[in-house]
Amino acid sequence: MSRDNLLFVIIGILLGFIAGFMFATGWSQRDAATRAAATSVQQGQNLPPNHPPVGGDQTGDGGQQMLAQVQEAMKRAREHPEDFDAQLTAAQLEYKIQRYDQAIEFLLIANKLKPTDQDVLFMLAVANLDAGHYDAAIQWYKAALQKKPNDMVLLDGYCAALLGKGDAKGAEDAINKLAKLDPTNPDLPQFRDKLAELKSGKKK
Repeated sequence: MSRDNLLFVIIGILLGFIAGFMFATGWSQRDAATRAAATSVQQGQNLPPNHPPVGGDQTGDGGQQMLAQVQEAMKRAREHPEDFDAQLTAAQLEYKIQRYDQAIEFLLIANKLKPTDQDVLFMLAVANLDAGHYDAAIQWYKAALQKKPNDMVLLDGYCAALLGKGDAKGAEDAINKLAKLDPTNPDLPQFRDKLAELKSGKKK
């Protein structure tokens, strides 16, 4: 093979690699953009308490499959109240679609089955906080913190629950502890702002 022919072969191979790379990259970017858009739509939905489960397009095969999966999980949890994993699965699905009170219902059953399970204590605290049940959230955070008193994630949520309730003294103590354990915590500025509002008697 002559030098010129060899050069043409090499150039052809390189062009093939470049074209293939550009095609793969373009496809990957389009796929990522589609998935991001779908996620954005789902996360942006403000679901009412009795809204049916959301799992993408519920009119399509994927949506129907997700709906069937959710309904099956709820049915199993109610038919097998002694099954800890079934209660936890149902609670997680209910929480995912923002039906916090229903999630709490299953978590309370799970807590009766395993009263010391740290994950259930944490989930009960978070679900009650998101539902706006601040008194209950505070109690569950306290229960979880008894087992892990220096857990920064728990302490962060505990601060939010105390501030939500309007307990300035309790929130100040919790915020000070969080600041000592995690001085760079990104939530500290807004916690302190909310605390200042509570102390000054202002309301949002």
